Amino acid sequence: MIVKTTDRLRLVAGTKVLAASELEDRAEFAKLLGALVPETWPSADLRDVLGCFYGLYEKHPEWESWLTWYAIRVDGDYPVLCGSIGFKGPPDRRGVVEIGYSVLPEFQGQGLATEMVAGIVQWTEQQPKVKHIEAETDIDNKAAIRVLENNSFIQFGVGLEPHTIRFLHQP
Repeated sequence: MIVKTTDRLRLVAGTKVLAASELEDRAEFAKLLGALVPETWPSADLRDVLGCFYGLYEKHPEWESWLTWYAIRVDGDYPVLCGSIGFKGPPDRRGVVEIGYSVLPEFQGQGLATEMVAGIVQWTEQQPKVKHIEAETDIDNKAAIRVLENNSFIQFGVGLEPHTIRFLHQP
């Protein structure tokens, strides 16, 4: 399991084993992460795709590190799962990856998303096949736009989904 540390966070790359425990055994999931898992986990935007991630790990074991990463906050009394970040898969033939991220509501507004994106960008920049990182967000999501801009992403067009914009980061 790949581990990346930022100032307040430990980013843990997802694996098939983690994905299975996340679906089936919350206590084992917490043990494998080495962190408390809040009752609010998973967030609403992740709940419906957990099985999909497990299926992708099962079908593409070589995609470990190219799907989910778990953000563990480590600066308090105990480590606690506070969010997730990840990719829609490995780099495509042009060397492009797309990131997405989510922070549990009780941890929002504390700069953690900015730190998560910084950590994953740093990891991505060390991957030789990656030429560009992209992200997409709702045009009205000012917080998400700030997170991307604070990590040197620039807006470069409309998103694929309605009412979204796309951002680009060049390592």
